This record gives sequence, structure tokens and C-alpha cells, in this order.
Amino acid sequence: MAFREQRKPHVLQLLTCFLFWWWNTCVHVEATSSNILKPGDTLNATEGAKLCSEKGTYCMYFGTTYDDENLANLYIYAQKDDWAVWTANREQSVDTNSAVLALNHSGVLKIESQHGEIILHSPPQPVNNSVAMLLDTGNFVLQQLHPNGSGIAVLWESFDFPTDTLLPGMKLGVNHKTGRKWSLVSWLSKHLPTPGPFSLEWEHKTISNENEAYITLRSSDEDLTKWTLLSTGQLINRNGGDVARADLCYGYNTGGGCQTWEDLPYCRSSGDAFELKQGYANLDLDLKRHEENSSYGINDCQAICWSTCSCVAFTHLYDNETGCTFFLWNSTKGTNIASEGDKFYMLVKRNHHKKQNKWIWPIVAIGVTILVICIFLLCCRVSRKRKHALEELKTKRMGIENEDLEASSTSSCAEKLEVVLKEEHDLKVFKYASIMEATNDFSSENKLGQGGFGPVYKGILPTMQEVAVKKLSKSSRQGLVEFKNELTVISKLQHTNLVQLLGYCIHEEERILIYEYMPNKSLDCILFDCTQNHLLDWNKRFSIIEGIAQGLLYLHKYSRHRIIHRDLKASNILLDENMNPKISDFGIAKMFTQQDSESNTTRIVGTYGYMSPEYAMEGVFSTKSDVYSFGVLLFEIVSGKRNNSFYTEERQLNLVGHTWELWKEGEVLKLVDSSLNDSFSEDEVLRCVHAGLLCVEEKADDRPSISNIVSMLTNKSKLTTVPKKPAYYVRTKVLGEETSTKEFGLDSSHENSLNVCSI
Repeated sequence: MAFREQRKPHVLQLLTCFLFWWWNTCVHVEATSSNILKPGDTLNATEGAKLCSEKGTYCMYFGTTYDDENLANLYIYAQKDDWAVWTANREQSVDTNSAVLALNHSGVLKIESQHGEIILHSPPQPVNNSVAMLLDTGNFVLQQLHPNGSGIAVLWESFDFPTDTLLPGMKLGVNHKTGRKWSLVSWLSKHLPTPGPFSLEWEHKTISNENEAYITLRSSDEDLTKWTLLSTGQLINRNGGDVARADLCYGYNTGGGCQTWEDLPYCRSSGDAFELKQGYANLDLDLKRHEENSSYGINDCQAICWSTCSCVAFTHLYDNETGCTFFLWNSTKGTNIASEGDKFYMLVKRNHHKKQNKWIWPIVAIGVTILVICIFLLCCRVSRKRKHALEELKTKRMGIENEDLEASSTSSCAEKLEVVLKEEHDLKVFKYASIMEATNDFSSENKLGQGGFGPVYKGILPTMQEVAVKKLSKSSRQGLVEFKNELTVISKLQHTNLVQLLGYCIHEEERILIYEYMPNKSLDCILFDCTQNHLLDWNKRFSIIEGIAQGLLYLHKYSRHRIIHRDLKASNILLDENMNPKISDFGIAKMFTQQDSESNTTRIVGTYGYMSPEYAMEGVFSTKSDVYSFGVLLFEIVSGKRNNSFYTEERQLNLVGHTWELWKEGEVLKLVDSSLNDSFSEDEVLRCVHAGLLCVEEKADDRPSISNIVSMLTNKSKLTTVPKKPAYYVRTKVLGEETSTKEFGLDSSHENSLNVCSI
């Protein structure tokens, strides 16, 4: 009887359970359809699921992206104009079918999807009785409630994380207590909420209170003021009118508070401007160029087109208004301007002359007269220099390469070279005055080192970017030919293991190269310094070896042109802040089509000890010449010793010969740098030495390609190819005296790197 009474539920119990289930269900549905999320509630990324403010002024929901309906962002929309005023996850879209906005019972507010989660707020310790609500101000807040329903504290609010829109109550400024800055950042395009190129900040000069400095908007309830920073650079008031126009701040325009650019293309004139046109442009594919980088917005396209003299118009490449299409030279001739068709921005050349007073003309006449006199004197000076240069050219050795001879004759003065470089390469041209300012007038405190080419200085640009300034001295053996060669080659290259050339400067007889700054200087500075080589443990050394190999692989195989470096050595390997290697100094590099495999020259340039025998003896060079140099570099990295300094009175061997002897004796591990203290991988050392001996074989055809070397270093399979006796086995003597590092052509010794070890 008692058993049956336990199995038979009481009517009151059933009613209680039903009411409890109904309350939980109703509360969840009500929460996702009202302005409140309670602990355990979610807002799903499904059609129609919204969280609206009490008066319906703003609503929050997941919206799909323009180019992919399977990806979504969580937006707050102003219902009146259907305009997104805030984005929760602008840098990381989520899966539409699984995304939810959730508030858990510990007070964590987050967006979850099958790809992971995005935390909007996570308290240091669990918080009870918290709710998230969308207010009629447009602010989405997370606050802790008292059991009686009154608010205790605001834990998080969307107003603290503005995107592209400033609403009344939002702040522009800085919180001095937390360090948080309040600023607006535009969308990449009007379809993509990804952070774009423009930002709006308040440069405060007063303090609002002891903790904050900010400005904010005020408006009446009837007509809310909303500022939005568009992807074009316009700052608009949603209720009508422009607040500011950053999109007009380019070129020579100084209206509306704009400033002129420091470095203006010589091909642009005052009054030149881009105008939005619509119609059908000329579709000559030979006169169009595409930039497929989807991180470029329309203003990036404008900046590139403005600085490229051959560009006359541009538009976006993709439907979401990213990427660029550039129209070159006369590609817009025959364009039909109409009310239909494609929209594009065309460069309109015109001069806006204000009404001039009569006294201006005499001044102009005097100025023209002075200019003519100056030009005449300049021509005389150039003529004398050219005559002197031709006389010197006749005295040079007859073995100079035809291609260098042609380059020298066409580049007889720095002015002509600068014009050619501007037309052919998209490299930044720095003003000499800005370089002087960046290096503190080339002060000795900024000097990094001194090489045969001239001094190297550290500089700081106005953008606070650190750079290395390589200033070729007037007596440098690296002339205009090699200077142009380095610019020509490196401007076509982009790889993580190649040093980045930022630009150049030509001022009178000065030739200056500006590179990214490498804080750890060159490899030889650390590797061959007994006080610093402990910084390079085996893992770092092997990583450096792999990085150099990857850089060579790109040069030999994957770049648009096949590049032969011809001077690969430790001083031309630069190290960034993380000890990642970057190949530098392309002054004597040679560029070929991918179909060419080798060439020959009568002008031998490079560094003795790293040069392959066929190049040093016969002038024949190919990708296998770089492979030989890489082999020597491998031995130096493993041993921590220079190739040309490893010998004893009893055994006149260089490092290559010493390595070969250890290989024959089965004692390869004795080659390892003693500073490593036996903390290294024996397998990796053996693999490096084995690959290095294959690289330094006498015949170029017997050496492996750089792609095979990368495979040898990265694969764990056993190497089966047996190396032969290397080319340079013993240290050379000339007339009974031992030779040191010998330089050929323009190159200098190990001190001549971009970042020199010492002065």
C-alpha cells in the first residue's frame, strides 16, 4: 500500500511541476524576445531571434556577412534607420547555424559557435544574479542585481568598446586609471565590419576628472545625434551633414584642416583629385592591374593610385568593396560616362587658380629668369661631370659585364636613375631632410657600424618605426649599378626570411637605402662572439638554418624571377628580435627567368671562402653557387667558427676540410660548438653536416638543389647519398704567405653587413 502511494503522484505535486516547467520555459522565451538576458538564457543566430530595447529603439541580433551567408556578426541596429551602431565580433565572424549569445550562471557573457567562443566579459570570480540588457540608449550592459531587483554594479557595457559609431553617452578619450582608449574605427568597407583604415580619437588637452579625459555627444530625445565614421573616411551625422572629411585629405588639398603629404609624387599637380564616375570603362586588359589583397579598402586603393604615376583611375575588385583594380595610362580613353554601369574613381587633372593681383606677374617673370640662369649653370655642371665620368669609364678594365656597362651608360647621373626607379618600382622615396631628422643628422650616437660601403645608422621615422639607414659613401665601391640592382631585385621580393627594403633616397651624390631595423644585427655578430654565442642554443641555430634554406628556396624557385644571391654569408644574414633569419644585401644578386639555369661573367664578385670553384675560377654561376655558399654557412653555424679562420700550424685545413676529415673518421659530433655544452640533437647535427658536405662538392651538377636540401633537413628519413671530397680542402697560400679573406669586385669582408657588429 505504501509502495503504491509512492508511485502515485499527488495532484498538487503534478501541478507544482507543471508550473515550474511553464515558468522556466516562459522566462527563457520572454528573455530572448525582450531586452533582458538572464543567467542560462541565449540569443540564437536564427532568423527572427532578436533582443530589443524596452521602447524598441535598438535591437540586437546576428546578421550574415555580405559575401558568405554561413558567417555572421552580432550587431546592435538602430531601428529607425536600420543602421548597425555596434558590432560585438567584428574581427572574428562566427558560424551562422551554431552561433549563440549566452550568459551563463557564473556571469560570463560570450558568443559560442562550433568553431569556438568569443568572450565578451568574464569576471575574475563567479558572479551571482547578473543580467544583460539592451537599453534604449543603444548601450548593451551586463550588471549585477540585488535580490530585490535593484542594480548593484555595472560589470561590462558595450559603450566601453565603440566600433564605428558614437552615440550620446559614449566617450571619446582615455581612462587614465585603466589605460583604455575610447575611439572609433571605420569598417573595412560598407559591407564588412572588419576594422578599416580610419580611426577617430580625441587628442585631449584637459582632464575631465581625476580618472578620465573625454568628450561625449548630447542631443534631445526627439532627434538623437549619431556620428558614424565611414569606410571612405567621412565622419557623418546620421541626421544629415558631414562632420569631417578625411577622405579629401590627400595630395595637395589643404581644405577643411587637411595637411599635405610629406612625400608627393612628382607627377601630380595642385588641383588633381579623384572624382566618382559611373559608366563603362575601357576593358583593355593590358592596361589594368589588380590587387587581390582583400584587406585593402577603397581608400587604400586611392593612396596606391595617387602615388603611382601611371594610374589614372581605380575601383574595388570584389563585390564586398575590397581589393583594387587600377586603370593605367590611357585605359580610360573611350570610357562612356552614363547613369548606369560600373562606379569607379577617375583622376581629374585641373588647377584651381584664385584671382591674382597684378603685382604677381613681375615676380613670376623675375622667378623665371632666375630659374633659367640656374638651369643653365646646372647643365654646365652636369656636362662637366659627364665628361669627367666618360674619361674615367674609358680607364676601367675591359672585363666589365655588358649588362653593367649598359646600366652605367644609361645611369650616368643620379637624377636619371631616380626617374627610372620612380617609373619602374613602387618603392617609397624618402626626402633627404626626413632621413636627416630620423638619424639625428647622422649623429655618431645613431651609428650602428662602418663597412666598406659606408656607415649604417639607426633611424626613427615620424611614425615611430625603427629603421636601418645604409648610407653609401662617395668613395664606396658599390656604385649606381649595384645600388639600382639591389632596388630592382629586392622590390620584387617578399618573404619572411628576406629583409624588407622600405625605400631609398638620392640626394646629390648621396645614395641611401632604408631597411627594416634588425635589433639583433647580423648572424656573425653573435655566432662568432664568444661572449654572445651562448644566446644561440641548438634549437635557435637549427631554426636559423631552416629559415635561410626557406629564403633561398623562395629566391631560386618560388619568386616571380629566379634570383641568384652570389654573396650568401653569415654577415648577410640579419636576425630580428626573435632571432628569425633574413637574407640581406642583394647588391650583386642576379635575376633570371625561371627557364634560365646559369650564366657566366668576367667580373668576379663575392667573398673568398664562400664562392663555388666554378664561379671563382671560370666566372660560371648558377643556383648551385648559392648552394655551395649555404653549405659553408651550415658548417659555421654548427661549429661557431669562421671558415677562413679554422686552421692550425700542424693541419692547414679550412673549416670545410676539417669537417670532411671528421666525417671520414666518424667523429662529426666533434665539430659542434663547445658553447652548446652537449645540448643538441645528434640526428639534426648529423643531418646538417651530411647536407652541408653534399652542398660543397666540387662539381655543380653533383650538388643538390635547395628544395632537396630543405627536404633533407626537415624529413626524418635516412640520407643515402654519400658525399665526395669537397672542392676547397686546404687553406690556400700565395707566394709562401697565407691568404686571409679575399674580396673580389665590389664586395667587402664580413664587416660589410647591413647591421655591423662594431664600429
